[in-house]
Amino acid sequence: MAQFSREEVIQKLRSGESLAGVDLTQVDLSYETLKGVNLAGANLREAHLQNANLEGADLSGAQLDGAFMFGCNLYRAKLDNASLREANLQDSNLDEASLKNADLFHASLFGSSFEKADLREANLFKARMKRANLRGAKLDRANMQNVHLERADLTKASLKDADLSDSSLTNAIINDTDFKGAKMDRIIGIIV
Repeated sequence: MAQFSREEVIQKLRSGESLAGVDLTQVDLSYETLKGVNLAGANLREAHLQNANLEGADLSGAQLDGAFMFGCNLYRAKLDNASLREANLQDSNLDEASLKNADLFHASLFGSSFEKADLREANLFKARMKRANLRGAKLDRANMQNVHLERADLTKASLKDADLSDSSLTNAIINDTDFKGAKMDRIIGIIV
C-alpha cells in the first residue's frame, strides 16, 4: 500500500514536490490534473489513474504494472524504462510521449493514441492495440510479437528491425510505414 493518503499525495504533487522513487502502490489519482509532476522511479503498481492529466509528467523508470490508466492524458510524458505490464491504457493520449525501452507486456492499449511517440526498443509482446493511432511513431527494434494491431493507423511509422512475428495487422493502415529489417514471420492481415 502507498505510504501516503490520496490527499497527501495530491498536495505534495501540486506543491511541486517530487515523489520520485516513492511507494504509491494502489494510490487513486483518478481525474486529477498533475501536469509535469515528477514520479520517476515511483512504485505505482495497480494505481488508479483513470482520466488523470499527466501531461509532460516524468514517469521514467516507474513501476506501473497492472495500473488502471483508462483515458489518461500522457501527452509528452516521459516513460522511458517504465514497466507497464498488463496496465490498462485504453483510449489514452500518449502523443509525443517517450517510452523508450518501456515494458508494455500484454498492456491494453485499445484506441490509444501514440502519434509521434518514441517506443524504440519497447517490449509490446502480446499488447492489445486495436484501433491505436501510431502515426509517425518510432517503433524501431521494438518487440511486437503477438500484438493485435487490427484497424491501427501506422501511417509514416518506423518499425525498422522490429519483431512483428505472429502479430495481426488486419485492416491496419500502413501508408508510408517503414518495415525495413522487420521480422514478420506468420503475420496476419498484410502480405509481406
